[in-house]
Amino acid sequence: MKEKVLNILQKYYGYKSFRKGQENIITSILQGEDVLAIMPTGGGKSLCYQIPALCLDGITIVISPLISLMKDQVDSLVTMGINACYINSSLSSEDYNNILQGIINDEYKIIYVAPERLESDEFLNIIKSKEISQIAIDEAHCISQWGHDFRVSYKKIPYFINNLTTRPIVTTFTATASTEVRRDILNMLCLIEPKVFITGFDRENLYINIVKSSAKNKYLLEYVENHKTENGIIYAATRKEVEKIYEGLLKREINALKYHAGMSNEDRKINQDKFINDEVNIIVATNAFGMGIDKPDIRWVIHYNMPQSIENYYQEIGRAGRDGEKSECILLFTPGDIHTQKYLIEMGTESMARKTIQYNKLQQMTDLVYSNSCYRKSILQYFGEIGLDDCKNCSNCLNEGEVIDKTLDAQKVISCVYRMKKSYGLTMIVDVLRGSKNKKVLELEFNKLSTYGIMKDYTNEGLKNFINTLVSHGFLEIKENLGSRGSFPTISLNSQSSKVLKGEIKVQFKEVKIAKEVRNKNELFGILSDLRKTIAVKEKIAPYMVFGDSTLLSMANTYPTHEDELLNISGVGQIKYEKYGQDFISAIEQYMVDNKIDKSKLEEDKSNVLNEKEDAKQDFFEVTTDQNLYEQLKKVRGKYARIESLPHHMIMTKNTLKEISGRYPLDVEKLNDVAGLGPKKIDKYGESIIEVVNKYVEENNIDVEWKEKKKKKLILDGESRKPKEIALDLLNQGIDVKTVSNKLEVSVSSILGYICEYIKDKNELHFKFNPTIYYCDDEKELIQKSINKFGEDKLKDIKKSLPDYIKYESIRAVIIEKYIS
Repeated sequence: MKEKVLNILQKYYGYKSFRKGQENIITSILQGEDVLAIMPTGGGKSLCYQIPALCLDGITIVISPLISLMKDQVDSLVTMGINACYINSSLSSEDYNNILQGIINDEYKIIYVAPERLESDEFLNIIKSKEISQIAIDEAHCISQWGHDFRVSYKKIPYFINNLTTRPIVTTFTATASTEVRRDILNMLCLIEPKVFITGFDRENLYINIVKSSAKNKYLLEYVENHKTENGIIYAATRKEVEKIYEGLLKREINALKYHAGMSNEDRKINQDKFINDEVNIIVATNAFGMGIDKPDIRWVIHYNMPQSIENYYQEIGRAGRDGEKSECILLFTPGDIHTQKYLIEMGTESMARKTIQYNKLQQMTDLVYSNSCYRKSILQYFGEIGLDDCKNCSNCLNEGEVIDKTLDAQKVISCVYRMKKSYGLTMIVDVLRGSKNKKVLELEFNKLSTYGIMKDYTNEGLKNFINTLVSHGFLEIKENLGSRGSFPTISLNSQSSKVLKGEIKVQFKEVKIAKEVRNKNELFGILSDLRKTIAVKEKIAPYMVFGDSTLLSMANTYPTHEDELLNISGVGQIKYEKYGQDFISAIEQYMVDNKIDKSKLEEDKSNVLNEKEDAKQDFFEVTTDQNLYEQLKKVRGKYARIESLPHHMIMTKNTLKEISGRYPLDVEKLNDVAGLGPKKIDKYGESIIEVVNKYVEENNIDVEWKEKKKKKLILDGESRKPKEIALDLLNQGIDVKTVSNKLEVSVSSILGYICEYIKDKNELHFKFNPTIYYCDDEKELIQKSINKFGEDKLKDIKKSLPDYIKYESIRAVIIEKYIS
């Protein structure tokens, strides 16, 4: 069966291997098991039910709420030579009847159905007489009120399944399911002993950038100008905002489309098709756009307003980079976004229970925006993935941009708000600070305040932007007030405001820099892209259904001119080769003739590049732990630790044991090349180690090929971080100092040393740390006197001057307390 599955993968989809988690999910389905699969947007969910559909006897019914996805998926399947159809409200009566007749005649292998259509007696009667192998439920989170996209029609699915003559395998798929939503899916869809797969929510190729600044329009226009040749989506919260952005782009002669519920169905469909077919590559839309759009080459997604929930946000940014190429996701935030979303919740939701859920989700989204820690890590923890490292691919991790001290200007604003006594709106505060002579300012005698006119150097818009940025960073806050004309926001002080005013904390903002488009697209890529477009227009399908961008890039960089070379490129299967292969080979051959390209020379250059990469690797020495041998070596270490009454790590560290287990030194001489073993330790423990290694190698028939490490950097089990970096990551995950010390076999004093260095570099701790548990008051007094005498960097001198019972960890704790108090 495995061979059959791989053949289908290669023949129809053009891939030689599965993405993460796909193979296990497919195997379970083919074994007849119900499945709940949670995979990230763009993670390849559809393939997980389509391949079993082709392997199993009978029909697969795919239930989906997304009309655009159905057409997309069916077009794609038909292009690959697979008979499929869809049934939803977009069909005419004639088309609907023709499809029903096709089902009666067994013409289809996969049928996509909108959940509302499951109530049709006509459809049910026809389907009941057929062999149904699988019911696949896409967007399964829609059944849960806890989900961000609850659909009443999904509650009818269990009744449809129960009315079938024979219950088929039931498979459910979603990209965004919290713990509560998963529980609802399992219970409400009545899955029988289901296998649950969580392949991870992470999309490593997406760069997450949250920009807290009210200069949204300036940022947006500059970004779009720099990226206008790439496919991108701009999301806005309201129709009015969509129209405003759309008009602004057109005024600057940037070709764009719009999409929102205020447009006719026909206009929305036309614009969506133009975007999918690469006729226009930028679209401005409300979040109604994009559900089920399987366009793989969207390079950026900009949220002009903060979405209502983390689920919404992660699903929407998931529309970028579905081809696995690097893509950027930008959220432009101002505090007004929160009030917009509150308004949309009030206007759009009648159920109080549902409203409460939505407000909770909005607060979680707000907390994410204000978070100082890794954005991706925070999102993944929300979905239940814990114990993760920082991603090094979000704006909080990379921390790019020039930091500018704005403390003085912040103090001017806060002082003005304080002197105005009551809370006022943003416009009034700006008028006072800029010295406006309008009637209201003069009536309230704000012109007599010491802060009147002290920020004339700011423009009106510039000062509004600055104050909003202070709010977004938590130095001021917005309060919602009720008046005769509804609610209105005012600005007030908080605990952070007074700290800024007293100079206890600095206000530092980053000047955001916008990167220009960098794509590795050569002239041949453009030629192949034009050919793709011609084929797509002829066949009335989206260009990416011919080949994706990443497939064209591979062709443009490797110049395949034979069948086997083209089939070796990811995304080119046998079916697509037979349909399009010769056209692309001809285009590549013509390009090579026109540009006098010698393929043999290219192969030679490629070989040289690979050799250079191999040479670059020579600076590193990679070792993988043999876990079984490692456990035996730990016993040897434990024996000597008992004999010498020493901690285990003082005999040998665990990294030394892991290196030995992965390298298999067969004589004492080779131990000289192992980190952490000097002549004394080799003399003491060497024979015992070698005896265990030799016995293990012999029993397991291991063919040892010894390589010298010498001065190369050791990479153990793929871990290239220093102990300090690992320790701080573990502490940030909420693990206490003692546990980290034991886990890394590093002393508590060393861990405190890492913390001390970290905060001295002006970094903020993101974990709770109480230094007072490492000393008593008497010790603190002695330590402080010694620090004052020698300076906190002279640790050895401080230690020598103190009584022997005072440990290094106590000294470091006192120093740390100074920085975090």
